[in-house]
Amino acid sequence: MPEIVPARILIVDDEAPLMNALRNTLKEQGYDATGFNSAKAALDAVRAARFDLLLTDLMMPEMNGIELLQAAMKCDSDLVAIIMTGEGTIATAVEAMKSGALDYILKPFKLSAILPVLERGLSVRRLRLQNAALEKEVRERTLQLENANKELEAFSYSVSHDLRAPLRHISGYAEMLGKTETNLSPKGLRYLGQISSAADRMGHLIDDLLEFSRMGRAEMRQIEVNLEQLRDDLIRDIAPELDGRNIVWKKDPLPRVMGDPVLLRQVWQNLIMNAVKYSRPRDPALIEIGCLEQTPDQATLFVRDNGVGFDMTYAQKLFGVFQRLHRAEDFEGTGVGLANVRRIIARHGGQTWAEGKPDAGATFYFTLPVAKA
Repeated sequence: MPEIVPARILIVDDEAPLMNALRNTLKEQGYDATGFNSAKAALDAVRAARFDLLLTDLMMPEMNGIELLQAAMKCDSDLVAIIMTGEGTIATAVEAMKSGALDYILKPFKLSAILPVLERGLSVRRLRLQNAALEKEVRERTLQLENANKELEAFSYSVSHDLRAPLRHISGYAEMLGKTETNLSPKGLRYLGQISSAADRMGHLIDDLLEFSRMGRAEMRQIEVNLEQLRDDLIRDIAPELDGRNIVWKKDPLPRVMGDPVLLRQVWQNLIMNAVKYSRPRDPALIEIGCLEQTPDQATLFVRDNGVGFDMTYAQKLFGVFQRLHRAEDFEGTGVGLANVRRIIARHGGQTWAEGKPDAGATFYFTLPVAKA
């Protein structure tokens, strides 16, 4: 079993008999008690060693108890101070508590009155030390996370930048070869087309990697956002890209939320374009955008389609970077869009999840804070 270390108590009183009596009594009670008649000597002791409690007389010639506790707490901000005073100076003891003392005890001392105050002081001391340790750990973890994010962003930029140059060469020479070489066989032309197609896909992957990196550090502004307007504007903007497809839109009423309109438009764009893409085999395609439920604090929004759906066994992979559940030959994409959705919603304090069934459509849910009336 670990050795139990007794609490260290520093007693300061210019009346030597009282100080010695209290020190000896507390030692008998199992405390590691040290005593001084001089406030300045006691302060030197605080600078040299750590104590759990400071019991100081209020009225002393060199330095009064308030001055001592203030100086001592500059040395150790977690130190717990208790004032010792007579009946006639209780008001001053209360002033000492306003200056940082936890409590006061009256002279002449009664052991039954002192011990509960000491135990409470030690409990406060333990809490202060625990809080200080937690705050230090949080600071260290935050610094580690910030450094890791910076390294990841630098890595993403470096990789993207370094990959673009050879990629441009591949695309450029493939295009030149296709224009200048007339003796290529059908098989050679097919290979050349596959090279160009692979280079294009690689370019999209690089762009999406940079976009994902930017989403984590983009500045957010929290304002009231009209989700219905964002949704309707986006559907209107993408209409020319739908190639005359037969899409039935069901647009339910949506609440106003608190968030960044630019980032939330990105959420709508990714989810709605996914619904458009994966409902391509359907005629008509049915896409519903609405609110599942709303509380005074939070709204649960969704985008539902009657497309190809997915197997719920792999639902958690949907929101991972570069994770795809369908072949690139069937549906284009790099697998970054839903990862961006999750990152944006998480930055708004919300959650994301999905439900689906193969060949029976899919529904993507996310939560956002509701704007207060």
